[in-house]
Amino acid sequence: MQPANEPTFRESVDLMFNRAVSLMDLPPGLEEKIRVCNATYTVRFGVRLRGRIQTFVGYRSVHSEHMEPVKGGIRYSNAVNQDEVEALAALMTYKCALVEAPFGGSKGGLCIDPRQYDEHELEQVTRRFAYELAKRDLINPSQNVPAPDMGTSEREMAWIADQYARMNTTDINARACVTGKPLNAGGISGRVEATGRGVQYALREFFRDRQGVDKAGLSGTLDGKRVIVQGLGNVGYHAAKFLSEEDGCQVIGIIERDGALFSAEGLNVEGVREWIVKHGGVTGYPDAAHHSEGAAVMEEECDILIPAALEGVINMSNAERIKAPLIIEAANGPVTAGADDILRKKGTVIIPDMYANAGGVTVSYFEWVKNLSHIRFGRMQRRQEEARHELIVKELERLSDHLGDKWSMTPHFKEKYLRGADELELVRSGLDDTMRTAFQSMRDVWHEREDVDDLRTAAYLVAIGKVASSYRAKGL
Repeated sequence: MQPANEPTFRESVDLMFNRAVSLMDLPPGLEEKIRVCNATYTVRFGVRLRGRIQTFVGYRSVHSEHMEPVKGGIRYSNAVNQDEVEALAALMTYKCALVEAPFGGSKGGLCIDPRQYDEHELEQVTRRFAYELAKRDLINPSQNVPAPDMGTSEREMAWIADQYARMNTTDINARACVTGKPLNAGGISGRVEATGRGVQYALREFFRDRQGVDKAGLSGTLDGKRVIVQGLGNVGYHAAKFLSEEDGCQVIGIIERDGALFSAEGLNVEGVREWIVKHGGVTGYPDAAHHSEGAAVMEEECDILIPAALEGVINMSNAERIKAPLIIEAANGPVTAGADDILRKKGTVIIPDMYANAGGVTVSYFEWVKNLSHIRFGRMQRRQEEARHELIVKELERLSDHLGDKWSMTPHFKEKYLRGADELELVRSGLDDTMRTAFQSMRDVWHEREDVDDLRTAAYLVAIGKVASSYRAKGL
């Protein structure tokens, strides 16, 4: 439980915003214009389920229209409320600005526990919610583009896209009304893994920054680093999987709603995921110690802590006991403003949520562009790229024949070099470039300004500066 004096999620976002703008010289009134949510729509609608009409409450908040369309996920949870949705919409504004995705910020939520309904019932509810939003242009390819979030997936996005298309039969860009769709419904390769992949790329870029690594009291590369992950949902699972399989990290702790697993020798991420899918939790997993108090495992010794589930899990009640020198916020708002102050004083380095989990909106941007262009990435240039590479390989082979045993190509070079990039490789390349560029913009502020001692403030300064520039260009 959070302490009674703990700032709410909405208050935390405002406090962190205020800390950053106090270091900026914005024109009078512009600070307030950037901070406040432009509009929040609350909808209450009924759906006939199980022989009676059930009423559901949903929200769609638009934080900033400095760029359009606005972008942000839709989450399904009993904990959804207006303050949370508005805080998440504000984060989306800053996140999009930081990674240079040309969107304003928005967010949506529906008060529902999706585990209590079967697939057909969820489809009925989702379609009615989509109808209520779409008829007010709160779902629209050019005005407001949702995406998956906690409790939703590509399945719900496909239902929303189809509902919009039924309501707008002549809109040639109807598929661009929502992102995170399945591939066969206009989605893009790599979207499901995108946020977790973005966390991996963010950590890789952080470990290229020797000054930042030193500030965290760490050394070397990601190889061998001990990682604890809180939440093995879509984001936590992919982040843990990629870090352990591709970067040599050792995932020693996994925290779920029914407790946590801990093993100093490292956990099999894939095995744990399969167990959770089959049994609904980590309880009973045979190859690690189970702790009924999962939150306590966050306080274990490790190199990197990845909170990847709910907001506020690191707060004023436990921040002092967090031992990880580096925290990367894979979830939105997992560290409260009060905890952030405590951790900064301890010297803990936090890679902030608005950057760390921006992989999802980045690849959503690519999907939106794909839907508007009506062609998959790589289709026009892939074979031409292969043909040009083949010319080089043939020339190398001719030289090899001429030189004999003195020179030969590395095994498998020809096979790898001849293959042109497909959509997935292009998406990963674009995501990697985005995460690198965004980190470098934060890093420069973090290292060069004496009045900035943390990456979160640096991120807010970069993002708010870009939003302010957009408003100035509009004449505000």
